[in-house]
Amino acid sequence: MRVDLFDFELPQDRIALRPVEPRDSARMLVVPPAGAFEDRIVRELTDFLRPGDALVVNDTRVIHARLSGKRMRGELSAGVEATLIERLDASRWRALMRPAKKLAIGDEVRFTRHCERSEAIESQGDEAGLLRRSAPRNDGDNLLAHVDAKGEDGEITLRFDLAGPALDEAIEAAGDMPLPPYIAGKRAADAKDEADYQTVYAREAGAVAAPTAGLHFTPQLLSAIEAKGVALHRVTLHVGAGTFLPMKAEDTKDHKMHEEFARIDPATAQALNEARAKGGRIVAVGTTALRTLESAAQPDGVILPYAARTGIFITPGYKFRATDMLITNFHLPKSTLFMLVSAFCGLERMKSAYAHAVANSYRFYSYGDASLLYRSEP
Repeated sequence: MRVDLFDFELPQDRIALRPVEPRDSARMLVVPPAGAFEDRIVRELTDFLRPGDALVVNDTRVIHARLSGKRMRGELSAGVEATLIERLDASRWRALMRPAKKLAIGDEVRFTRHCERSEAIESQGDEAGLLRRSAPRNDGDNLLAHVDAKGEDGEITLRFDLAGPALDEAIEAAGDMPLPPYIAGKRAADAKDEADYQTVYAREAGAVAAPTAGLHFTPQLLSAIEAKGVALHRVTLHVGAGTFLPMKAEDTKDHKMHEEFARIDPATAQALNEARAKGGRIVAVGTTALRTLESAAQPDGVILPYAARTGIFITPGYKFRATDMLITNFHLPKSTLFMLVSAFCGLERMKSAYAHAVANSYRFYSYGDASLLYRSEP
C-alpha cells in the first residue's frame, strides 16, 4: 500500500510533552467495530472488560540509553552523543551516534558521568569539534567503549570495557532516559521523566523506548481490573529506537522493520490459550504486546512459547490470530504504528477516529491519551 494513504493532519500542539496526573485520568477514545465513538477516561476501562478476559502487558523496562561523552584520539577529543538501540552480546551495543562522521573504527569513546556532561556537550559547539584532554583517563570514573564497526545512518557498534550486569549498572549510572525525539527536541529530560516514562509493572530491563500504552496504568486500576475477574499476563518486548524512525519507503512493501527481542514464557502461553478456549478475549496493552502475541501465534490462533527477535510488520490485510482488543495511544501520521491500528480496525475507521480525536483535542503519542480498539472482523 502507498504510505501516503496513512497521512492525516495533526496540529503540533496535539503532541503531549507531559503526561496527565494521575496516569489513569487520561482520556480514552473507545472505537467499536461500527457505530459512534465514546469519549471516556482510562480509569473507566473496567466498563469494557468482562470476567474471563486476559489483559496482556509488556513488562519491559526502559534503560538509560542516552549517553554523552567524548571521542578520544591521541591528545584530541570531540564531543559525541549516543543512543543505545540494540544489545548484541554481553559487551557490545548497536547505537545511533552523532556526529557519526567523526568516528572511526578503533576510536575510544569515554562516556561521562553527569558532573562532566556540560564540558562534553559544549564541545559540540566548537567548529572543529576538538578539545584537549584535560586530565588522564580514569577508568573508575568513566564508561569506556571502542568503536567496533560503522553502519549506515549513523549506526555504530560499540564494544564496552565492561560486560554483563556490570555494564548494565554503568549504563544506568552514566546515561539518561531516552525521551522520544519529538519531546526531546522541545525540552530536556528531567527527574520527573524517570517515573513518568516507565510503566508501574516494568521489570525486564532492555528497552530504549517505553511501551507507552502501559503508562496509563496505576496500581489502583490494575487492582480494579483483577477484581473484575480479568487476569493480568506479562510478555516482554524490548522496544527499540526503530519505533521513532520515519518511513523512508513510498510503499509499505518496501519497508523493513527493525527487529526487537520478544518473549512469552510457556505458562503465559498456556494461560492465554485456556482463557480464549473458555470464551475470554485477549486484550493487548500496547502495540508491542500485540506484536509479541501475533509473532507467537499459529495460523489457528494457538499461542506458543516464544523467545526470539521479531520484525513483524502489520498493515491492512493482515489476519489477526490472537488479539481481540487493543489499548494504545494515538500515533503519528504515516507511522508503522498507525498502519498497525489501521489493520486492526480498518483504515477508514481509524482515519475517522483520529479526525474525531484531533477535533476534540485528544493528546497524541507517548505522553498522550489512549484509545480502546475493537478488532474489525474481515
